[in-house]
Amino acid sequence: MESLGRVAEIQNLCIKSGKQLVVYISMGFGNPYGDPYSPEIVFEWVDKLVAMDIGIISLADTVGLATPEQVSAMTKYLVNSLTGTEVGVHLHSTPFNQQAKLEAAVQTGCRRFDGALKGIGGCPMANDELVGNMDTEWMIPYFGQLNLLPALNKEALQQCSMMADQIFKNDMH
Repeated sequence: MESLGRVAEIQNLCIKSGKQLVVYISMGFGNPYGDPYSPEIVFEWVDKLVAMDIGIISLADTVGLATPEQVSAMTKYLVNSLTGTEVGVHLHSTPFNQQAKLEAAVQTGCRRFDGALKGIGGCPMANDELVGNMDTEWMIPYFGQLNLLPALNKEALQQCSMMADQIFKNDMH
């Protein structure tokens, strides 16, 4: 319950400064550490956040264990039941299952997605070197094909991509 108190404090600061808070539900699709987990627990916490007028809630697949079926079921339930709340996903995956997870969320009506240039980052506790953030540069053409992409400054994106290559080139080889 201490965490809800902190969220309330941050929400009040956001309201005072005209900002909008985004709250992530870590381990939103499962918990490999033996702590209690069920979709109902996730939905209970989401309901508490909605009662605090949190307008954006994102389910996080923190260690990349979600299946496309879980992404679909969890996201669909929230998108359909929280019509006044923007529901997003922060998916970690391997290159082998990223499209299936992303498609599962898109098909539910989810329109908020996190990505990272080059797919850099992820969770070191995932115990799988292939698990990482969704690659923004892979996601953009995918969303473009579906006509779900707002106008982008492609020059700026290319510059950021080149900067990421320089910054992280030692980590990527």
